[in-house]
Amino acid sequence: MADPVKVLVTGAAGQIAYSLLYSIANGEVFGEEQPLALILMDVPSMLGALDGVAMELQDCTFDLLQEVMVTDREEVAFRNVDVAVLIGAVPRQEGLEKSGLLQANVRIFRSQGQALNAYAKKTVKILVVDSPAHTNCLVAMASAPSIPRENFSCLMRLDQNRAQSQLALKLGTDPGAVRNVIIWGDHSSTQYPDTLHATVTCGSRRVRLRQALGDDSWLAGDFMAAVQQRGASVIRARKLSPAMSAANAVCDHLRALWFGTQEGEWLSMGVLSDGNSYGVPEHLIYSFPVTIQVTFERSVPRPVVSEKMI
Repeated sequence: MADPVKVLVTGAAGQIAYSLLYSIANGEVFGEEQPLALILMDVPSMLGALDGVAMELQDCTFDLLQEVMVTDREEVAFRNVDVAVLIGAVPRQEGLEKSGLLQANVRIFRSQGQALNAYAKKTVKILVVDSPAHTNCLVAMASAPSIPRENFSCLMRLDQNRAQSQLALKLGTDPGAVRNVIIWGDHSSTQYPDTLHATVTCGSRRVRLRQALGDDSWLAGDFMAAVQQRGASVIRARKLSPAMSAANAVCDHLRALWFGTQEGEWLSMGVLSDGNSYGVPEHLIYSFPVTIQVTFERSVPRPVVSEKMI
């Protein structure tokens, strides 16, 4: 049996993690033959809740789950991890100005970046989830100079999934039939959902999505607004931030990092903009269309973002 993959999830007592951990532990993300060790980290006040999460994971009797560790200490949580999913951050609260939110999260992600630098494997793959994910990812990356910069990414797959869903509903087809929608920018209302190169399967043929849809005014209007404002719409309806859909997007992102992208397919990820061919300023974490090629070194796959493409 292969060695277990050590997966760290921070903010592990939160709603996103609660929806995420089941899918990781049952083999949906890293494969049905890959043993796992889960490290659950949160702030000290949440350790009691984390103990309950660990009990539930044990009670699910997952064959692949060899270990569940609960901790609030970075030197324990980050040691020799293969994958770090950074969800824990300070949420936006009433009375907390944006500058205060940024300062609080800079402290958190600077510390976590330093912990990655000191304790994690140099092959570790880092996915930053919580907003402002692009800024948080950049801070963590700058604080971990010994980790290759291409190992850092932030979550944009939720926005891509939202766009695919809206397009599939409009076309009356399955979301999986829609491919190569691009999200440019960041996880905010300023992002740009791009369908110029998107395709859709119609019967046995794959055709240009815009040709199949035949409604450019909808794409430029209602579609754009629906994707950009989807998170706010969920919050208004649910009175809580999106959790299940965010966890599903994390699974999609991690699965692509681990197994790569299919030929002719690209995905939206927030990655470092240095050396890009699109005129985006350097030294930013920015959502590009990416392809991922995976090479195997020892028992741990090392995905490489091989090219950004449109």
